[in-house]
Amino acid sequence: MAYYENIESALIHGGISTDPATGAVNVPIYQTSTYQQQGLGENAGWEYSRTGNPTRAALEALIAELEGGAAGFAFASGMAAITAVLSLLKSGDEVIISSNVYGGTFRVLDKVFLPFGLKYKIVDTSDLAQVEEGIGTQTRAILIESPANPLLTVTDLAGVSAIARKHGILSIVDNTFMTPYLQRPLELGADIVLHSATKYLGGHSDLVAGLVVVKDEALAKRLAFLQNATGGVLGPFDSFLLIRGIKTLAVRMDRHVENAEKAARFLQAHPAVKHIYYPGLPNSEGYAINRRQARNGGAMISFELYENYDIRAFFKALRLIALAESLGGVESLVCHPATMTHASIPKEIRDQVGITEGLIRLSVGIENSDDLLADLEQAIAKGERK
Repeated sequence: MAYYENIESALIHGGISTDPATGAVNVPIYQTSTYQQQGLGENAGWEYSRTGNPTRAALEALIAELEGGAAGFAFASGMAAITAVLSLLKSGDEVIISSNVYGGTFRVLDKVFLPFGLKYKIVDTSDLAQVEEGIGTQTRAILIESPANPLLTVTDLAGVSAIARKHGILSIVDNTFMTPYLQRPLELGADIVLHSATKYLGGHSDLVAGLVVVKDEALAKRLAFLQNATGGVLGPFDSFLLIRGIKTLAVRMDRHVENAEKAARFLQAHPAVKHIYYPGLPNSEGYAINRRQARNGGAMISFELYENYDIRAFFKALRLIALAESLGGVESLVCHPATMTHASIPKEIRDQVGITEGLIRLSVGIENSDDLLADLEQAIAKGERK
């Protein structure tokens, strides 16, 4: 029984938060591959660390509680998590994906699963009519991100989940950008929620991990089998680091969002900025839906500069903000989706959905906001073509 009601407390005390063997207030790193058994068929609940490890189990119980699901599963990366979830489907099935989706998700579908006969269809999931129209006789799942990567497109999670439920198919939500602190897809009707825990949940750019939470026990049994059978599990040390990162998620996210809102207003007002994508701005498309289903707009921003600005010069001029893959760490990061995170998506598809050569994605960190804005200001100025 939990002695708290709010997620800020659950982040610290949720799941298995102490060690039952010693009373340690942090679950130890059980750095072992196997466990001594008392006799044939007799053990203390642990046999082999691919199947289960106490440190990983504590993390899995924690994320299940935070997302409000029946069970959680920890994987060696976000892509391992997505791969396990897609493995719930079979040859001949079809999955609908958002029109702007993480490039790695597209790549694994297009290059790995498609040759095995699992098909995909790209749909603008922000339009519920298109979602309904896109469902065919072979559609078995809808995989969405909201806000989506990298254009921060907002999808009505409750609406898509209701459509999926009506057709008897799975609704899967990648909640990486928002985390359970800002958005809880299972409560909005989704069947499965997944995370690249490398990002905000870890929060310090020092681990790679993936997490999945499922709504019901039937799905939990199927995914537990796949996790054990395919073996892409998270190790105990990274599980420990991830639990530690999650404990400070609330305070970090509050600062991330505070800084992001300041950066978004700064960029929106800047004469060099042609377009900004941030669902926390009241005039942004999808603002009303995002406000209904999430605590705020998160801490990811994408924007484009006018044509008389050289983005290569802009990237080179940045001093505090690092040009790097990934997002969600305490440090601010900037990337060029067309050649970095979404390079695996064919150019014609990128152009069609709006992932242009001039698009810049900014993961706003928790530094002093004045320093961040000053760095953006000077880099934009140095990017202007004279």
